[in-house]
Amino acid sequence: MLGIIFSLAWPTMLEQFMQTAVQYIDTAMVGSLGTEATAAVGATGTMTWLIMGLVSATGVGFLAFISQAYGAGQFDRAKCASGQAVSVALIIGIVLTVVTLSLSDAIPRWMHVDPKILPIASSYFRIIYFPMLFRAASIIFGTILRSVGDTKTPMRVGIIMNITNVVLNYLLIYPMRTITLFGFSMPMVGAGWGVEGAAAASAAAFAIGGIVMTIALWKHPEISPKGQSLKPDMHILKPCFKVAIPNLFQRLGTHLGYVVFASMINALGDISTAAHTVANTVESAFYIPGWGMQAAAATLAGNAYGARDGERLKRIGKTIVPLEITLMIISGGLLFIFARPLVGIFSKDPEVIRLGTTVLRMVAVSEPFYGVPIVVEGMMQGVGKTTTPLVFNVTGMWSVRILGTFICTTFLGMGLISAWACMIGHNLLLFVLFSILFLTGTWNPMRTHRSEQKS
Repeated sequence: MLGIIFSLAWPTMLEQFMQTAVQYIDTAMVGSLGTEATAAVGATGTMTWLIMGLVSATGVGFLAFISQAYGAGQFDRAKCASGQAVSVALIIGIVLTVVTLSLSDAIPRWMHVDPKILPIASSYFRIIYFPMLFRAASIIFGTILRSVGDTKTPMRVGIIMNITNVVLNYLLIYPMRTITLFGFSMPMVGAGWGVEGAAAASAAAFAIGGIVMTIALWKHPEISPKGQSLKPDMHILKPCFKVAIPNLFQRLGTHLGYVVFASMINALGDISTAAHTVANTVESAFYIPGWGMQAAAATLAGNAYGARDGERLKRIGKTIVPLEITLMIISGGLLFIFARPLVGIFSKDPEVIRLGTTVLRMVAVSEPFYGVPIVVEGMMQGVGKTTTPLVFNVTGMWSVRILGTFICTTFLGMGLISAWACMIGHNLLLFVLFSILFLTGTWNPMRTHRSEQKS
């Protein structure tokens, strides 16, 4: 079981690592332009989580359906669902393109972005959402490939996107300049677009990634939508949406919470916004084991449930949860030790470094606890149980993180540290709730079926 888990998880981990490395490079390059540039890029970051979360929720619906069909040996049914996913990706991509471009000026204002960085924050948001259709295709089609155990193709596409992003960043952010390499000076071309150059580089990478991922799915020997009908088929879409809609509402509720959370932090000023942006960037690298294991858990649980193999489903949970906790203990320890030098990569402002280091060391202690809800939720996505995670995540977000941050920052006059303390409280609540689900076995639908048969 360990070998199977790692064979599925390591490509996703590498893909996440590459994405995080590029995010580090992006933030460092933009950070060299100053604190205001960092704040402008990070100010609407949580809105990106919200929008892309809606796309990812759709992918979860197809993941549950296809992984179960594949596990049951219903390969034609899985391919039919792949064709339906193409239609859904087109609709979602076009609708979100229109919505995001129409609201690109309003969204930064809604998020209380500082007026002096408002124009550049709006411009950045507008540019990165121009290729929304390609971003939707990349996310949904990548999820479909993972649902049948192909985690290497999305990894390769991610590497192509990341290399494109880094190269274009270097060419578009900075102006014409002279660089010295091994004692030789040479002119280096550059557009000098600054923050907008970073946005253009990301947009180009998203477009290329969407195109390559579409080609990869189309040519895939087991799950290609080639020859499948693109007309809506409710026999396929209904069970997909039954899983996707609770997950969509979960992401809507939690990511709206992230937006409100970020807007409260933005209201604290440039220093808090920049420190929050940098700390989020640094922290993302240390969630890589969690997201890799979640992808493996979802695929393996879906395959086992589709095959109606209750023993394998139970064994997956008993193996992957302790493994996840161990990995997150290691990553949390590393984050605590290296917090200050990592923050220093992205900002030279002493106050940003101080604040960023403090909140990162706080959250590092809670990393192992957050690993449990990540992987248990992944298994529940695979077996199609998404309603309970909806209730847990939305309740925790609004009752602990948002309400707590509002009280601390608005009524008590506290700052960024108190907001991150509320975030940690939210994560600890999720740990308790998902641990109960796991220990009682109620996450496992095969256990429910066996109990009903005995009664």
